[in-house]
Amino acid sequence: MPLSTDPKINETSEALKETLKGAFHTPPGYRPAHARGILLNGTFKPTPEAASLSSAPHLNAPSTPVIGRFSNSTGIPTIPDNDANANPKGFAVRFTLPEKDGRRQHTDIIAHSTPFFPVNSGAGFLALLGAIGASSAPDAPKNPSPIEAFLGKTPSALAFVTAPKPFPTSFGTEKYFGVNAFKLISSEGKETLVRYRITPDAGESYITDEEAKAKDAAYLHNEIQTRIIDGGVSFSWWVQIAEEGDITNDATERWPEERKLVKLGTITLEKVSDDNDEEQRKLIFDPIPRVAGFDVSDDPLLDQRADLYLASGKERRAAGPHH
Repeated sequence: MPLSTDPKINETSEALKETLKGAFHTPPGYRPAHARGILLNGTFKPTPEAASLSSAPHLNAPSTPVIGRFSNSTGIPTIPDNDANANPKGFAVRFTLPEKDGRRQHTDIIAHSTPFFPVNSGAGFLALLGAIGASSAPDAPKNPSPIEAFLGKTPSALAFVTAPKPFPTSFGTEKYFGVNAFKLISSEGKETLVRYRITPDAGESYITDEEAKAKDAAYLHNEIQTRIIDGGVSFSWWVQIAEEGDITNDATERWPEERKLVKLGTITLEKVSDDNDEEQRKLIFDPIPRVAGFDVSDDPLLDQRADLYLASGKERRAAGPHH
């Protein structure tokens, strides 16, 4: 999993990492985005349909071990679960695959609780963060402020910012979306362009902003641990299938809701991971699948996200254990 060979991507990743850390005053050893989270262990079981779409090992084995990470937005490791800035919530899943040639293998999903992404490039994300930062400066222009001006000329960012982001009752009653497009490749070589969706088997459930204010600052992290003790939590992993003409290289462009959904399988989480803080520091999720049976689409955000996650992860590991 090398850093990108494109110096422009590396440069943007470095700028994004430092800008995010600066914006949130993220301490060493934590992610500059989605810093506060919890790891859980479980299993994935595929549907019979999954094998017809992809030759990937986890879609063709009876079951595969998984690690799931629920998280809050921002690079603030102490952000309360009931802070509006902690939405959207994140959900990442690692599938631990059989060893190959003596090497450990895995593939990951990265999703969050809104179907939108505010921008379609690393440079666009940097411009968004720059506008947010400039707006909080003491001498920032008013009417419009830098962020108002940016949102005024970037409809996708405006849609993201203004989309409702209700507080879930539980990490286990929230739905999650993968905003990038991927290719599934069958054993016959047939390619299917898809986007991921993950839906809670317990059903979606939300609370009002007023109810959230009355909750404990760790209400979601505590609730999910209780839910695990009470029998676990499960999700259905779906793919939304693109049709002719659907845009696959722009994460801000949603596909029509009537596109076919196919269930790939069930993700069940049954245990809170041991050494949670230390494992979170070491674990680097990868937006690029890097496994047979899956491939990237033409979305340029994928390389940028992967480069940023890896650069950030290497820095976290170098920082040593949390104190």
